[in-house]
Amino acid sequence: MRIFQILTFALTTVAAGSTFAAEFSFDRPGAGMGTGITPVGNLAWEQGLPSVTYTESTVDGVKEKTVTLNQDMLFRTGLARDLELQLGWQGPAWTQTKRAGKKNDTSGFGDVSIGLKKAIDLKDDRLSMAVLAEAIIATGNDKFTAHDDIYSLSSAVAYQYSDLVGTSITMRYEVQNSDWAVTAVPTIDYKIAGKLSGYSEFIYRKAESQDYEYGLGTGLVYAVNNRTQLDASIGVDLNGQDKSYNGGLGVAFLF
Repeated sequence: MRIFQILTFALTTVAAGSTFAAEFSFDRPGAGMGTGITPVGNLAWEQGLPSVTYTESTVDGVKEKTVTLNQDMLFRTGLARDLELQLGWQGPAWTQTKRAGKKNDTSGFGDVSIGLKKAIDLKDDRLSMAVLAEAIIATGNDKFTAHDDIYSLSSAVAYQYSDLVGTSITMRYEVQNSDWAVTAVPTIDYKIAGKLSGYSEFIYRKAESQDYEYGLGTGLVYAVNNRTQLDASIGVDLNGQDKSYNGGLGVAFLF
């Protein structure tokens, strides 16, 4: 109950009185957030098939390589014309670490999340906005959890230049165990041919008492029809001397 009160208060404070909803769109793939709201009476299922992360670092002078796979999923359903409920799960996961010729495999389950997303009317046909209040509940196994709950408030503003090109920026403010962090994700999306489109994004993150973090991401989206899409993405972290890459495949349905 306390989580629902926090999420509802955050959204009503920012967006009281709004009655506008942007055209529906899936939030996969990418680190940014879309501005579309799931229609009332419909369910959107967005599924990783899977997502993968590869990191290569040096620990005490010994090179260490880690590969992690997880089948993250997100369910979205419309509560009102401009409001949706989101339920997420980082899903089953597997990780393998190689160090000094030895392998260590671990499997388990990730954290769950709950959120409320609300559209904001900006009185512009090409400009849309949405805010998302979310709580990530640290229920996962030891190797696949954030350990402490994370509460966040995100906003996304998108501008459609033409039928071929659009831009957006997502801002995310989060708190975990009294420590704050901010993430900014500017994105450009573009039509390639027919049902195929792509996107490119830059990711900036600054957590309290931590160094700045940067990343790049790009991907492809194929719209099978108005209710189904396939996606593929790849990204790279640009932090320090460690090598870190991420990517994955995904599918999304609207029922």
